[in-house]
Amino acid sequence: MLLTENALKVLEKRYFRKDENGIIIEDWSKMLTRVAFNIAAGDEEKAKRFFTLMDSGYFLPNSPTLMNAGGDLQQLSACFVLPIEDSMESIFETVKNAALIHKSGGGTGFSFSRLREANARVRSTNGVSSGPLSFLKVFNAATDAVKQGGTRRGANMAILNVDHPQILDFITCKENPAELTNFNISVGITEEFMQAVANDNEYNLISPHTGKVNKKLKARDVFSLIVQMAHKNGEPGIVFLDRINYANPTPELGKIESTNPCGEQPLLPYEACNLGSINLALLNKDGDIDWDKLKEVVYDSVDFLDAVIDVSRYPLPQIDAMSKANRKIGLGVMGWADLLFQLKIPYASEKAVDLGAKLMEFIDYYAKERSVELAKVRGHFPNFTKSIYSQGSLKREKNSQDWDHLKEKIKKEGIRNATLTTIAPTGTISMIADTSSGIEPQFSLAYIKNVMDGEKLIYVNKYFQKALEERGIFSKELVEEILASGSLSGIDVIPQDIKTIFQTAHEISPEWHIRMQAAFQKYTDNAVSKTINFSNSATVEDIRLSYELAYQLGCKGVTVYRDGSRDNQVLYLGTLATIEEGKEKKVAPRTRPEITQGITRRMETGCGHMYVTINSDSQGACEVFIQMGKVGGCASAQLEAIARLVSLALRSQIKIEPIIRQLKGIRCQSPMWNKGKMITSCGDAVGQALEQFLTLFSNGDINSVDFQVEGDKSDSDRPKGNGFALCPDCGNTIEHLEGCLICPSCGWSKC
Repeated sequence: MLLTENALKVLEKRYFRKDENGIIIEDWSKMLTRVAFNIAAGDEEKAKRFFTLMDSGYFLPNSPTLMNAGGDLQQLSACFVLPIEDSMESIFETVKNAALIHKSGGGTGFSFSRLREANARVRSTNGVSSGPLSFLKVFNAATDAVKQGGTRRGANMAILNVDHPQILDFITCKENPAELTNFNISVGITEEFMQAVANDNEYNLISPHTGKVNKKLKARDVFSLIVQMAHKNGEPGIVFLDRINYANPTPELGKIESTNPCGEQPLLPYEACNLGSINLALLNKDGDIDWDKLKEVVYDSVDFLDAVIDVSRYPLPQIDAMSKANRKIGLGVMGWADLLFQLKIPYASEKAVDLGAKLMEFIDYYAKERSVELAKVRGHFPNFTKSIYSQGSLKREKNSQDWDHLKEKIKKEGIRNATLTTIAPTGTISMIADTSSGIEPQFSLAYIKNVMDGEKLIYVNKYFQKALEERGIFSKELVEEILASGSLSGIDVIPQDIKTIFQTAHEISPEWHIRMQAAFQKYTDNAVSKTINFSNSATVEDIRLSYELAYQLGCKGVTVYRDGSRDNQVLYLGTLATIEEGKEKKVAPRTRPEITQGITRRMETGCGHMYVTINSDSQGACEVFIQMGKVGGCASAQLEAIARLVSLALRSQIKIEPIIRQLKGIRCQSPMWNKGKMITSCGDAVGQALEQFLTLFSNGDINSVDFQVEGDKSDSDRPKGNGFALCPDCGNTIEHLEGCLICPSCGWSKC
């Protein structure tokens, strides 16, 4: 495979082996040789086949396999689910086990639903329980203390059932973005709850330790709170637990209560996920999919992933036993958006959705067919007789494949793997393969990336560049214009048919995101990792309708992200034109207009009367002036410094909420009560004044459109451009894809 400069940089930083001095001792060929021969367990012919499969670029396994195969660690799975029972012994045993998994490079999922609610009676001590949220913080702190494989923090998923007595506290537990930073959270949704939402009924909250009704809540109120929080910062997600368990291949072994951190792999306690992805972008053949080649790749990929199970060294004996008893694998895809570019099919179209379903049905069918053949030679998975397969009840809707024939074949001959398909995040392996991630649309068609010695290069999607070159319109100036505008829509020189085909994530409506997820889910054993992208201007109602559509179309879960909704991630707004050529990324504050309008609020502080003036321009709050009685000298200078820095931040498109959080609560030696509220310092007073300004607008008490703040504008007044987060490793912009933050330049990933 021809490696791009970007792919090589990712490989050298994260995958190639290094000696004790940090010197790279591996290249692409040596890495693949190490992996292929390790997975083949000494079978030379199989090792050559696995090497060719990966070197061709048609398939890559998940990162732990590429990193750890053939090494001392030999932990080849990405994610795990651990049980938590309602006892102190179980809770802290799971904390210990999670630490061992994180140390080996894995991520963990947990259900906290079995833990009794806060203040419930604990008979053994005659005390009361502190509840699941307090222990969630314990798990979060433990994750902080353990670096994953010596390189990064571990990722976690926390799920709480919607009928748990503390569900309202759970839904809002990440309202402060500084809390629970090592966890994604999702609410476990039941069919009963969704019916109660539809009928506007109450539903029961059940105490886990007694099984009795704790109280009742209006289902729509709870659903509305989930939606409001998802609109605010993207969490919690929702997981349709009843739907997941309907597809559980081994229901006799227990209910599935949790997933891995990105949500695509529902697992029983102590199961692990072993994943890999096919690069669809390489399967274009004369304007169609090369179905014969795809079948061949599916067969080889199933062989590879099944072999991983046997050579992997699991961090716990319980995981080793469960993984080998059910032999679950998850074959997925990447490069879907790039394949659509080549086929000239818009992502947001019926044709794309129909093709997605047909493609995934093909992969799922032939993955199972290959697993049956493996079962004939090597035996079916040990728990086969406890599975739905032994009863011939594989749940698949017939489209273009003969599922009835395959069901009977499986029932008669057995199958090697309890699950075979998963659409997983492919953040870094898709960078290595130089293709789009998973089934996500491309996040952007062009971006700037750092290379050696601080030089910056413009990266353009190769299929987009080819389309422009074929029309004779590709140029550096055009690419710079695309970077400046962040969209193709306003660029007249680009033909409309190219604009229609080369759609990016923020140009595709949430409805089409969800319809694509549902199309692939229809023929996926496990689940689909996908982010439903919303513009910053999306309303709470937009997200509500999307959640309801995902439920109606058969998705197993939903993750949404409203652009710019996470203060700790979005460090500046605007387009990439704000990056100065050849310099570090900087944000230029917008110019102050000649006339602004605002309000002045008097605050009582320990230093005297303070007057805080907050002015707005057409884009929102833009400046702050602070005056303090007759005080002068250092105090006056410091107040002026606060005002100038806050004004600079506001005009640089920093949202007002994080500024408030930074200022509120600062304490000095002279606190003062002001209209029933404690003013702890002059800085705290400024923070409270900004908060009151925000409240006035939210309540509609400020009538002028000039008093709008970022995050609360009408579409017509909203500044144009996407939101960007910055990578902590290389400083480039981060994409929010597949439920995780991923840097397209260096391969850094939050998960």
